Amino acid sequence: MSSSLGGQSRCGWLLGPSLDKIIKNAAWRKHSHIVAAAKSALDKLETLTDDPSFSTPLYGVSDPDSLILPLILAIDSSSPKVVEPALDCAYRLFSLRLIRCEIDLPSDDSPSIISRLVDSVCKCNGLGEEIVELAVLKTLLSAVRSTTVLIRADCVNQIVKTCYNIYLGGVNGTNQICAKAVLAQMMTIVFARVEADSLLATFNTVSVAELLEFNDRNLNEGSSVLFVQNLINDVVYTNVGDANHDAIASPAPELQEVKVESPSAEGESGEKDDLSGYTKIRDAGVMVFKNLCKLSMKFSSQEQSDDQILLRGKMLSLELLKVIMDNAGPLWSTNERFLNVIKQFLCLSLLKNSALSVMSIFQLLCSIFQSLLLKYRSVLKSEIGIFFPMLILRVLEYILQPSFIQKMTILNLLDKISQDSQIMIDIFVNYDCDVDSPNIFERTVNGLLKTALGPPPGSTTTLTPVHDLTFRFESVKCLVTIVKSMGVWMDQQLRISEYSVVRNTSDNNNDTSLESSNTSLGGDEASLPDFELHQEAINDHSTATLEQRRAYKLELQKGISLFNRKPSKGIEFLISNKKIDATPEAVALFLKNTSGLNETVIGDYLGEREDFLLKVMHAYVDSFKFDGMDFGEAIRFFLRGFRLPGEAQKIDRIMEKFAERYCKCNPNSFTSADTAYVLAYSVIMLNTDAHNSMVKDKMSKADFIRNNRGIDDGKDLPEENLGALYDQIVKNEIKMKADTSAPQSKQTNSVNRLLGLDGILNLVWKQTEEKPMGANGALIKHIQEQFKEKSGKSESTYYAVADAAILRFMVEVCWGPMLAAFSVTLDQSDDRAATNYCLQGFRHAVHVTAVMGMQTQRDAFVTSVAKFTYLHCAADMKQKNVDAVKTIIAIAIENGNYLQDAWEHILTCLSRFEHLQLLGEGAPSDASFLSGSNVETPEDKSMRPSFSSLKKKGTLQNPVVMAVVRGSSYDSTSLGANTAGLVTPDQISNFISNLNLLEQIGNFELNHIFAHSQRLDSEAIVAFVKALCKVSMSELQSPTDPRVFSLTKIVEVAHYNMNRIRLVWSRIWSVLSDFFVSVGLSENLSVAIFVMDSLRQLSMKFLEREELANYNFQNEFLRPFVIVMQKSNSVEIRELIVRCISQMILSRVSNVKSGWKSVFMALTAAAADERKNVVVLAFETMEKIVREYFPYITETETATFTDCVRCLITFTNSRFDSDVSLNAIAFLRFCAVKLAEGGLICNTETAITAAAVAAAAADDDLSISVAKEADKETLMDVDKNASYWIPLLSGLSLLTSDPRLAIRKSSLEVLFNILKDHGHVFSRLFWITVINSVIFPIFKNVSGEKEDKDPSSPKPACWDSETCSVATRCLIDLFINFFGVMRGHLGAVVSLVAGLLKNTGQGCARSGVSGLMRLAGELGGVLTEDEWSCIFVSLKETAASLLPGFLKLLRIMDRIEFGSSNAAQSTFYDDDDGGQTTLTSRNGMIEDYDDDNLQTAGYVVSRMKTHISTQLLIMQVTTDIYNMQQHLLKASSVKVVLELFSQTVTHARNLSSDTSLHIKLQRACSILEIPDPPVVHFENESYQNILNTLHHLLISDPSLSEQMGIESHLFSICEEIIQIYLSCCRLQQPKQQQKPVHWILPLNSAVKDELGARTSLLVSALRVLSEVEQARFRRYACTLFPLLVELVRCEHTSREVQPVLSNLFQTCIGPIIMNA
Repeated sequence: MSSSLGGQSRCGWLLGPSLDKIIKNAAWRKHSHIVAAAKSALDKLETLTDDPSFSTPLYGVSDPDSLILPLILAIDSSSPKVVEPALDCAYRLFSLRLIRCEIDLPSDDSPSIISRLVDSVCKCNGLGEEIVELAVLKTLLSAVRSTTVLIRADCVNQIVKTCYNIYLGGVNGTNQICAKAVLAQMMTIVFARVEADSLLATFNTVSVAELLEFNDRNLNEGSSVLFVQNLINDVVYTNVGDANHDAIASPAPELQEVKVESPSAEGESGEKDDLSGYTKIRDAGVMVFKNLCKLSMKFSSQEQSDDQILLRGKMLSLELLKVIMDNAGPLWSTNERFLNVIKQFLCLSLLKNSALSVMSIFQLLCSIFQSLLLKYRSVLKSEIGIFFPMLILRVLEYILQPSFIQKMTILNLLDKISQDSQIMIDIFVNYDCDVDSPNIFERTVNGLLKTALGPPPGSTTTLTPVHDLTFRFESVKCLVTIVKSMGVWMDQQLRISEYSVVRNTSDNNNDTSLESSNTSLGGDEASLPDFELHQEAINDHSTATLEQRRAYKLELQKGISLFNRKPSKGIEFLISNKKIDATPEAVALFLKNTSGLNETVIGDYLGEREDFLLKVMHAYVDSFKFDGMDFGEAIRFFLRGFRLPGEAQKIDRIMEKFAERYCKCNPNSFTSADTAYVLAYSVIMLNTDAHNSMVKDKMSKADFIRNNRGIDDGKDLPEENLGALYDQIVKNEIKMKADTSAPQSKQTNSVNRLLGLDGILNLVWKQTEEKPMGANGALIKHIQEQFKEKSGKSESTYYAVADAAILRFMVEVCWGPMLAAFSVTLDQSDDRAATNYCLQGFRHAVHVTAVMGMQTQRDAFVTSVAKFTYLHCAADMKQKNVDAVKTIIAIAIENGNYLQDAWEHILTCLSRFEHLQLLGEGAPSDASFLSGSNVETPEDKSMRPSFSSLKKKGTLQNPVVMAVVRGSSYDSTSLGANTAGLVTPDQISNFISNLNLLEQIGNFELNHIFAHSQRLDSEAIVAFVKALCKVSMSELQSPTDPRVFSLTKIVEVAHYNMNRIRLVWSRIWSVLSDFFVSVGLSENLSVAIFVMDSLRQLSMKFLEREELANYNFQNEFLRPFVIVMQKSNSVEIRELIVRCISQMILSRVSNVKSGWKSVFMALTAAAADERKNVVVLAFETMEKIVREYFPYITETETATFTDCVRCLITFTNSRFDSDVSLNAIAFLRFCAVKLAEGGLICNTETAITAAAVAAAAADDDLSISVAKEADKETLMDVDKNASYWIPLLSGLSLLTSDPRLAIRKSSLEVLFNILKDHGHVFSRLFWITVINSVIFPIFKNVSGEKEDKDPSSPKPACWDSETCSVATRCLIDLFINFFGVMRGHLGAVVSLVAGLLKNTGQGCARSGVSGLMRLAGELGGVLTEDEWSCIFVSLKETAASLLPGFLKLLRIMDRIEFGSSNAAQSTFYDDDDGGQTTLTSRNGMIEDYDDDNLQTAGYVVSRMKTHISTQLLIMQVTTDIYNMQQHLLKASSVKVVLELFSQTVTHARNLSSDTSLHIKLQRACSILEIPDPPVVHFENESYQNILNTLHHLLISDPSLSEQMGIESHLFSICEEIIQIYLSCCRLQQPKQQQKPVHWILPLNSAVKDELGARTSLLVSALRVLSEVEQARFRRYACTLFPLLVELVRCEHTSREVQPVLSNLFQTCIGPIIMNA
């Protein structure tokens, strides 16, 4: 044939050769019509040219029928030689897109030529020829593949059916595989176009090898798979290549618009009506999908139960459905029609086929379900809630006799599902948190746990050990995948912190836009996770809402469980928790509608007779509507929800109420309710009789009718009705809707019942054959109705949460099972893969629980891994334990920021690991360095060589190795806590081999954790340091083997993290500081020394960093030194601290800022130490600081100057070495010089406020009279350096009371020298503070003031005369030098000095006298009148201050009696016999005296003498000052002096006039043989002093005398003196007692002595009177004359009186008389 055969048209190029070949191969007689048609077509092709304007099915041809007809005739010829070229030609026409039209099944009216062609191709597959079958498959696939042909639904179904038949009846395996592949490719093409609603949609090419995954592997004949794959590729890609060629025209005009009108309703109008409103493309897809579902639901008949062809067809349908679902897009969930197809057909297919026992079908069902779960879980929530337990959980929970392939299928499916983290989250949120849904996630995890643990011990199982191990491994793998997915999802969501809730809506016609997809299962790029496909947020839901739903569900389940055990308790629980209302109607509704309730318990509960329960039963029955039901149907419907109780009375109550309700709903059914009641009872009896196997004699129909005669008010019910009722009951037992056979287990049964799955699961698992429409056919129909009911409705809410907080609830569900599964597997299995999976599970579980802050769960996982390291019993270690150590390290690095308290377990493992490493390397233990004794024992020597050869010699019974080999519990504080018994050489060998295993982990991994600490966040590093300190404490406190590993790591970690911000570092150091203090105070001296040295290293590193001004962190850093220094009982530690501080200061002095405070506090504690060497060493450091580094002290923080001063003051109190104290005092003076010179950098920001100064003063007992400061001004308002001067000066002030004379003297001199030398820099107000706070306290104890009322407070030592003299001299010098500033304190200073006069020591009194005299002498010329008055007032007040105490003392004598009350008549004598002191009274009795009274009297006498001498001294000082400065004194001052003298005279006179007191004291003095108190002398001296003063004033200054009335005062004094003398002579008595004198008795000796003592005073008074001017005397003569006359009558003991008295009469009295 020439190349021009067929003409020039494109169709001719294809048709010409094919028609020619048909003609050649045709039999002329048999196929003559074919030959004729072919020749006619060839002739027509010769004249044809391409004319694109023709709109015909064949491109460019106006009459395609004549050209296609020969092909149809050839295909219908049934001759393979003729059919094959015709099919090939048809294939090419479709492939090259020369055929362009819609194709439908040929109709009788006007069949389309192309439809006839396709129909012929479909019908010619029965020739039994391999090449023909392949050609048919290629042609049909090419037709479906063509983008210019729109194949209608019925035609697509015919094409699928043709390929289906070739698959089932193909001549060989290759053709069958090819048919299967062609069908799969067709489904891919058709549904890709359905998704895009366009013929130009892209699609995937099927993989033939994957199609053989579940079935038909036996069909593979060598290279069949490759052959078929090439065939598929040729068809698919040839068409694509030609389509891209520009020579091929565009599609036909009518196919440009895909959305064409829907076909008219033909044929199956019922289904066609459903397709209205959709495009032809989608119409075809829906029909194909429905038919495939129907094909998958075909079951074998009972006659041909083993129909393999039907089974293969079923499997092919399911495989094609799987292909469709795998390649399906979002249209199926967004388009309500397609969603309903899934619900009504695919779900039903899954339901029916789940009853089959063929594993391949089960695998296909699982694969399809996987696709549904992955892509459409949001719109199939209810369906998945049914299928997940039915397909997966039931198999997973069946432990004893599972099918290996079936269970492995489930485990593999779960593994794939678990890899998608969003699926697991969605399952938990939408099912476990939904009250009306099963707990899928919880049951899955628990089922995996059961599988991982294997069959219970002692149970009978068909599992082989290999299968059991495989199950265990795979289940653990699934659990690991689940927790890993949770972690991945958590990490993603923590960066996208939001949530959304997706609700299914009924109006989803518009396709939602696709979001960016996550990685989906299997890595299929075309599939998108369901969460990405449906994003319609509801803002009124959150994780908190889900938490409430979860809690509600748990409480409801708890209530149901409690109801099933104790119904009344369960109802009470539900009411109290507000799950149901406390009304009978609400309880009845709960019983009727709640799944999971035990039907028998419901029946018993309803049958109770309590009031509330009766109301519940009535409400329950009244909730039923029996309208229009016959009696049998009604009672059957009524008894579906519960089982009648066994007690007759309960049944009676329930049936009685049922009868009432039935008659109410059907008023015309019976005459009365009694009839219905009796009949109901009869029906129950019949049901039991007919269906109870225990009843042998069954009730007949006649018996039943006879038993019910006359029950309708005496009438009989119609027999036909009773007969029909009998037949109905006998044929169909009345039973509950979930009345099933015995469950697999109680737990499973209760859960299934709760979920309403009992009937479904019974259908699936109780059937052994493929007979779904048998006894349970009605149940399947019911479920199908439910599916159809739910389709088109979207009432359930699908939640898609993106808040990581939901993981908390998931972890609460799964952490227990996971922990158990991982732990048991890790403990029992030595398989490396299994243990590695378990350890991975632990890692992921710790990650999730740690990040979510679930402390209990996190610690449980970490503790388990730590225990599995077996580091506490290294002799038993295996490779898995070493892997556990690696896991611990990985956990620490990965989750360090979230471990918190769990760090302790990890660090404990690292500590034990390092210990084992040291043992393996032969290093000596830390205990050898930390032993309490520095002397090496023989045992220590014997231990040394064993370490170095440990790995070589395994038989040495070394104590340390033996302890470790024996091991201990995980919780023991140290390895080898169990020290009992020896170990065998085999144990040591195992131990050494295990040490070799540990070499897999190097020091780098160990140290990496500590180096990695600098990457921890602020909270984590604090927790890390806390745990490290705790572990270190445990190491160091070990009684047998103390170690320092963690301590050295503490130093490293602190060094690594030293550059953190101050806020974080301060928190870290707060923990470390407490640790160092605690260990530094350890009883183990070596440990404490090591810790202090470690602290020194840290401090040296820290001091390398510069600190800015006004920061306090150096001080906090060095505070542990201070605390340990203050609290440690160890001399060595205290000495070490001093040396450490000395070293730090000497090497880092330029960097020390706020640290000076801690330095001085530590040195202060050392200064008060009880050991001399510590004190001396500390002072050497202090001396160096002050001498060489003083400028650094106050460089940035001037407040440290105060700390320095306090430290020096403490050194001055040292009792060990006076040189230290004296040098410290000298340094204080040096500090004062620096302070006065302005050596401090005074920053106003760092100045201490007055309140702080006052507090400091209070701490040092300096707050004497601070409250009296003038004008209440603050110190800083006056002098910014006051806060530095006061501690220095106050310290020196306190030293003045030191018991050591040299210290007291030196401190006094230094103090006053400082004030004297630098007082000029003080302000006036600051001088007030100095005087009150520094100077006055020095004299408070010496002057007798008792301000300290606390008896427990220590009392300073009293001064000696030398100290007193120095203090007084210094004070007066200071006052004189700074009189201008201190002038206002003149009175206080005089009072202080005058207070010395009150001191019992003569030295202090003399110092006081000299001080006052010097003060008056030096300042006399500058003192004002008021100041003089102030001086004398102070002296006067000093004298007066002594009186109250003295008078109180005298009142003591009032309580003491010595003999008769008439003391005047008693006389004393001494009885020399025996030396006993006695007293003779008037009645001659001898009395003994109490020693206590005598001692009291002696004390009073002593105090009286002191008092008199003090008063006389004050008077003498006053007199001397007065006499010395008389010319400067004014009237006011003189007045005060005279008041002081008059006060003294009055006091002396009162004391002298107390006769009873004198008699008691005279007796006591006589008994005690001590001198009498100088009362008379005191009186004489006071009168003499005022007499002289008044006389001198009267003579020397008449004007002042006249002004002050001196004259009268003088004569009054003289009169008193004479009267005192006369009274002593017994001549001066009160006038009322005067009696006539008849005789005068001579004076006794005592009176004579007293008169002698008073004579000089009398003589002085008489002389003064005689010297007074005559005029003055005349004015008082009348008063004096009687007294003078009495003096004449007196018996004078001295001859001085008469001459003076005579002279007075001559000079004064005589002239008056003469002039009268």
